[in-house]
Amino acid sequence: MQNRITELFKIKYPIVQAGMIWCSGWELASAVSNAGGLGIIGSGSMYPQVLDEHLRKCKEATDKPFAVNLPMLYPDIDKHVETIIRHQVPIVFTSAGNPKTWTKKLQENGITVVHVVSSVKFALKAQEAGVDAVVAEGFEAGGHNGRDETTTFCLIPMVAREIKIPLIAAGGIGTGRGMLAAMNLGADGVQIGSRFVASHESSAHDKFKQMVLDSGEGDTLLTLKELTPVRLLKNPFFDQVMAAYGRDASTEELHELLGRGRAKRGMFEGDLEEGELEIGQVSGMIDEIKPAAAIIGEIINEFHTARNEQDKFQF
Repeated sequence: MQNRITELFKIKYPIVQAGMIWCSGWELASAVSNAGGLGIIGSGSMYPQVLDEHLRKCKEATDKPFAVNLPMLYPDIDKHVETIIRHQVPIVFTSAGNPKTWTKKLQENGITVVHVVSSVKFALKAQEAGVDAVVAEGFEAGGHNGRDETTTFCLIPMVAREIKIPLIAAGGIGTGRGMLAAMNLGADGVQIGSRFVASHESSAHDKFKQMVLDSGEGDTLLTLKELTPVRLLKNPFFDQVMAAYGRDASTEELHELLGRGRAKRGMFEGDLEEGELEIGQVSGMIDEIKPAAAIIGEIINEFHTARNEQDKFQF
């Protein structure tokens, strides 16, 4: 299965594991890379010394390409960049900021740069900044999201029509059929997050993983747009957010309610009452925790089955 993404990243399958905070450490990244995809370490929840440790362990666990997700709002981003360059990380996914800021420096050090966007406008800006590829992420995605609420299957063909660099689809994709649909719409590959949360190698807390398995249609909602849009599982903290909106809380009140460390409390420490539980809409389709390699194998097998079925259609 060779195309622009597999050639760019030097991987077997055009499947990228999203760099999710508190869920994507070296164990998950190396497992995905060893299975033929591209594993990503989510650096947004790591101090510089912690990222250094994860990079060392990931390099020991795999000889395949892997990446680091670099949120550009991170306060010590210059230290993260230094660490990434020192460890000769081959690929970096930047997000939540201006791609012009670090793309040139990373590329000058031999690093392939991919930027995450939520609109055609920002895809074009990323291309202009010189990135090697973009991830176009739709409204269905978990975690931090775009404000326009453009769904993945509307966003992908619009972006594909406008850019020339490789395109990775994200948001609401967790199966082989979803992967085939995204690629039929113009994507060169897919980025998958929520499905890998429910993997053995994910660093998410077991209680959070189980809540993902128990979730169904309508159990997530995109909220907190006044701060940074985030898709959350409904829990008592989510109810507090909705109550705040009900009394027309100010942005300052919402910021105070969110506080610090909510995501860590929920996803990493397993506080299902007061924690922030970030997950995508596709969580309603996830009902089993599996090894990352088994997840990739399942997706690829379903992709080929669906493509063979598609080829049988005669009109």
